[in-house]
Amino acid sequence: MVRHTDSAFEPPSKEDLEAMSEFRYRLRRFLRFSENVTHIAGVTPLQYQLMLHVRGIPGRRWASVGELAERLQAAPNGTAALVSRCELAGLVVRKPGQADRRQVEVHLTRKGERLLNRLAALHKAEIKASGWLFR
Repeated sequence: MVRHTDSAFEPPSKEDLEAMSEFRYRLRRFLRFSENVTHIAGVTPLQYQLMLHVRGIPGRRWASVGELAERLQAAPNGTAALVSRCELAGLVVRKPGQADRRQVEVHLTRKGERLLNRLAALHKAEIKASGWLFR
């Protein structure tokens, strides 16, 4: 988090404010799109994000609860509860760590993988259509 004293920063220009407004507008439109398509698919936006982060950890196909908490910017106990809800829905499974049996790995199930692929394709198409990323 960036912290400034009132005298230590320069106020943003009109152009800066316009750019920040546009960014927030596009971000909110995308999040609203995401909320709609995830609900239609029968999951919450947080469940989708958790599945995305499980598969989005560089170099492997699983994530720890701590990594998921960081990616979601959530408390570890809240993330563990979200993992439990996803587990009950058949989207993920917990496994003991390969290298360290004390660590818990969160993996997608086949159902979770199929759902993630479908939702991620919709999200990617929306981002491409907006001309925002994936150029």
